[in-house]
Amino acid sequence: MEVRVDPLVCEANGVCEGLAPEVFRLDDDDVLHIEQPNPPAELADRVRHAVRSCPKAALSVSD
Repeated sequence: MEVRVDPLVCEANGVCEGLAPEVFRLDDDDVLHIEQPNPPAELADRVRHAVRSCPKAALSVSD
C-alpha cells in the first residue's frame, strides 16, 4: 500500500489526521505530511477510511 496526497487539492481539513494520526500529520503551516507512505497492514483499513473521508479527495492509495 502506498499513500499519496495532492498538495494542490489538499485544504488541510485534518480529517485524515484525526482518523490515522500515525500516517497523516498537519504541520503548523497547515501542510499535510505523509509520515508513513507505506503504512503497515494493520493500519490499512483506517488509512483507506481516511482516504475515502477526505472532503477534497486529495488523498489516494494504491496497493
